[in-house]
Amino acid sequence: MPPTMTKPAPQSSGTRTLQGQTVPAEAVNPTAFFAQTRRKRYAEYSRPFAGLGNTDVAELRKSDILSVLHVRFSGTLAVTHNTGTVAATFRWPYDLIKAVRFTANGQSNLINVSGSKLKFREIAANPESSDRGVSQPLNAGSATQGTLAQASESWGVGPGQAAIATGNYAVELYWKVPVSEDEKDLAGAIFCQTSAMDLTLSIDWNTAATLFTITGNDTVALTGNVIIEAEKYSIPVVGGSFVVPDLSLFHSLVQTSVQSGVSQGDNELRLIGQGVGKQLLRLFFQVWSGATPAPLAATAANYGPQGWRYGTNETPELFPDGRSLREWNENLYGCDTGAVFGFLAHEFVATWGFRDAVDMGQTSDLRLYTNIVAALTNPTVEYVQETMFAAGTAA
Repeated sequence: MPPTMTKPAPQSSGTRTLQGQTVPAEAVNPTAFFAQTRRKRYAEYSRPFAGLGNTDVAELRKSDILSVLHVRFSGTLAVTHNTGTVAATFRWPYDLIKAVRFTANGQSNLINVSGSKLKFREIAANPESSDRGVSQPLNAGSATQGTLAQASESWGVGPGQAAIATGNYAVELYWKVPVSEDEKDLAGAIFCQTSAMDLTLSIDWNTAATLFTITGNDTVALTGNVIIEAEKYSIPVVGGSFVVPDLSLFHSLVQTSVQSGVSQGDNELRLIGQGVGKQLLRLFFQVWSGATPAPLAATAANYGPQGWRYGTNETPELFPDGRSLREWNENLYGCDTGAVFGFLAHEFVATWGFRDAVDMGQTSDLRLYTNIVAALTNPTVEYVQETMFAAGTAA
């Protein structure tokens, strides 16, 4: 459905409001900005890891225009085997990050997702970041498809790996936090050049009990360093005045977990935060099940028909089963995202920008429809909405 939020709200003739900040109207000049700006990248935060179950909080510099944040963990996983056992759950390694929360210009939690969701979004938005041929440990073996990993990363141990032996395992993990929706036109980038703003990235780290199943008196310890790099663009001065691109939009990536009512068979989950002025760009999800929860692989044996709905029963897209949706996702992303971590996605912008985005103001009672064939134990659906909305609209 065509987007309806590309025009900024009416402003006085002399000023424009960009993300809550008032600037001279003539300062908004995308052509001059892109001709003169300079890309910058540097570490905003570099400190020892706060520890499992704790939080790292980075207050970012209030300068330039922020497009991307890069988070890197570099450290060591120490496993000590005594009389018990240690096994990795499927939260390891990428859900080491329980939640990344980004706040800017009065908009709280523009981004609020777990680490694995960030890895999926990076693959979905940039098919050039393919994981094909990158080998990582998995269960008792290894995988070269669907890991969402880069060759420069090291998991140390694999998700689902049982009976982990005593040892020190090198861990190198990377996550990309997409502040802007597009790094070329900077849609959704943040105007940082004011001391009055709040610009914070908080990283909640998961607990050892969530990442590992530990019995007896075995122990797990994770130590290391966290680096947060900012990718920003300078604000050039042209003809004696500063110029900026059109920053009238915010970009949002928010995760929701649903446990109540999830069951074998048909499930219709109403999406939160619907409203006028919002465009849904991408909707992706996992179903977690089991005594030690793991994501369901995206197969026809686990999933029946998959789609999205609005209104009484309008269903614009309905895939016959999970395998069909998985194949379409792989075709779009160049990655078999449903293989290891069980991601399935309804994609609205990969093919042609905003043409196919869903107008959340004109699709009342918007819902994710998923039919689950597999038997479930303590199931949870974790879904993420990626949206764009006008700066004057609530997140």
